Amino acid sequence: MAKFKKVIVAGPLVVECVYPAPNPRDSNGVRAGKKEMSSEAQRRMNLKYAYQKLELLIAANFGIRDLYVTLTYDDAHLPRNGAEARKIMQAFWKRLRKARKEKNQELCYLYVTEHKHGDGRWHHHALINATGDDYNLIRHLWGQGGVEFKQLRIDRDKNFETLAWYLCKEQRDKVGLRLWSGSRNLRKPERECFRVPNDTPLSIPPNSPLPLMDTGDVATAYGHYRYIKYLAAGWETTIGPRPKAKRRCRRKRP
Repeated sequence: MAKFKKVIVAGPLVVECVYPAPNPRDSNGVRAGKKEMSSEAQRRMNLKYAYQKLELLIAANFGIRDLYVTLTYDDAHLPRNGAEARKIMQAFWKRLRKARKEKNQELCYLYVTEHKHGDGRWHHHALINATGDDYNLIRHLWGQGGVEFKQLRIDRDKNFETLAWYLCKEQRDKVGLRLWSGSRNLRKPERECFRVPNDTPLSIPPNSPLPLMDTGDVATAYGHYRYIKYLAAGWETTIGPRPKAKRRCRRKRP
């Protein structure tokens, strides 16, 4: 009896799943059971939730050397609504893109706009590809309030998944809704699905620097499936000592 193997590669992040394939000789009842079980096995692979799509998009485009930036507003520049906040961000990206273009540098970014938690003030969380000379430029081009830089962590406690959850926290209950915006040049994760022999093993490679999830063999009445997620060999993580995050730089009020 054959199985299906589905693989998603997003930068250093690899997601794999092996699950039984329906057989043409199966009875209607067995076929229905396998279909239901396959749906269960693919639940994580189907990217049903917004944070799952965002996790892969982040992994495909950003790493620990890139920028995780929080942009806030002082009282003099606080937007009145979400539309105004997004308009301000669009103007900011335009300025940053122009500055990068003058240096023949690419701009790749992804961001969310929030205001429902904390003090209720509009602010933005953004991921931006780093060029090595970004801090002063971003502070200068923002000019609306505070700028905070943090290192993008990739370890057991904080990684692509936890960051995606955090960025989707305000509207997490709206399944499938796109909660973020990004540049048009964001790379898409690579996906493939193919048949494999029934005895095909699935395990996290021993040279993976960071195993993230392994369900083990999950048994059902119609066969077994297994789901794994890990970082591929050769990619850096932030396991171990980490450099200190940059302090927030607040705009002086008049």
